Amino acid sequence: MSRIANYPVVVPDKVEVTLDHGQISVKGPLGTLKQAVSNKVLIERIEDRLEFKQNDNSRQANALSGTVRALVANMVTGVTKGFERKLTLVGVGYRAQAQGDKINLTLGFSHPVVYQLPEGIKAETPTQTEILIKGTDKQVVGQVAAEVRHYRPPEPYKGKGVRYSDEKIVLKETKKK
Repeated sequence: MSRIANYPVVVPDKVEVTLDHGQISVKGPLGTLKQAVSNKVLIERIEDRLEFKQNDNSRQANALSGTVRALVANMVTGVTKGFERKLTLVGVGYRAQAQGDKINLTLGFSHPVVYQLPEGIKAETPTQTEILIKGTDKQVVGQVAAEVRHYRPPEPYKGKGVRYSDEKIVLKETKKK
């Protein structure tokens, strides 16, 4: 059995978990998340925790039990604390501004880039060169951060571009004559 699936997910008091046929729904103070669950994984609620078991002894059921456990743990964390990703803009004239459900980016192009945020995601700009992306769904927060970074990824010679705040860019040495 998957080692990850051996650990139960503790459900806090302020979180409601609903198990339907093939779907799990987690409702908390920050919102509601739903996830489809394979019929190869059995989810049991025992008091204030969820336990995950595989229905058959196939390799796929073994892998899915750990995956579903990790997804449900992220859902519980998302509806209680939420997730956030921090981006940093490095470069002369690079700046960002959050306006409602849009992010206006000036990244050295001849035109400003306007990124439309998906539903359930919020963006803040504490400074002109920092973007905080917040939301309850870990996958969507990471996807939005990756899409914003994709407009101008860090280049290897000067390090200019949009990067994650914890990302280390290894700079290349310029050509010698």
